[in-house]
Amino acid sequence: MNSHDEAPRALGILAGGGRLPLQVANAAKAAGRAVFVVGLEGFVDRAWLADWPHDILRMGAAGRILSALRAHACKDLVLIGPVRRPSFFDMRPDAEGARIAARIGRAAFGGDDGLLAAVIKVLGEEGFRVLGAHDILQEALGPRGLLTRTAPDATAMSDIARGIAVARALGAADVGQGCVVQEGVVLAVEATEGTDAMLARCGPLKRESPGGVLIKIVKPGQERRADLPTLGPDTVAAAAEAGLRGIAFEAGGAILVDRAATIAAADTAGLFLLGLDPDEIHPRS
Repeated sequence: MNSHDEAPRALGILAGGGRLPLQVANAAKAAGRAVFVVGLEGFVDRAWLADWPHDILRMGAAGRILSALRAHACKDLVLIGPVRRPSFFDMRPDAEGARIAARIGRAAFGGDDGLLAAVIKVLGEEGFRVLGAHDILQEALGPRGLLTRTAPDATAMSDIARGIAVARALGAADVGQGCVVQEGVVLAVEATEGTDAMLARCGPLKRESPGGVLIKIVKPGQERRADLPTLGPDTVAAAAEAGLRGIAFEAGGAILVDRAATIAAADTAGLFLLGLDPDEIHPRS
């Protein structure tokens, strides 16, 4: 049997919250892959799991997670969907989890990106290949250019440039991937609470002028196989509720959940969606 005749490798999905894990599962199935899902207890939306081979396991049960993936012949993995990072003690690691935590070492107590990179490294040492969601969802990454009928004006573009500088500073410290800027004023920055919670804080802070802009870019040096910036219809709704007038994201560096629905939601709300190269808008010094 030559390589062209080989069946696609089974895919394991370590699924947190949101709708993106289901999209990855559907895309993998459409490509002929067998799919097995490990739903992370307390985070995964159980409603969609019934239609897929799955286990629901807690984050600390690393031994059971790896055993389940191996039992279903999953050598390729995707880590997808938001989770709230627990403390080491809240995880109640099993013996394998404790051994993995020891191998991760100091990264476990650093920023999210350093931790993810360490986890991916350990999974590779365990014989798994970690893929990005965009490797499965071929059309997932947001493209370059204006996607909506509404376009940013000069003030919005100035806010975008300011937001890129702020987001880079946040990302360099491994804090977050985005911020909201209005007329040069930073209304909010994203930390561990996530984009929707950040946007919820912006409404009362909005100035009496054209609305601000949400900027989402990849952290400098970020491990792109996990935790890329993600935008979807819910993000658009939250941005509109906060009184914003647009969203700018790094082209090729942000996942659009259900692109058509996201663009339609933005057009309905009168917001712009702009995919850009951050270096062109705000060159690095």
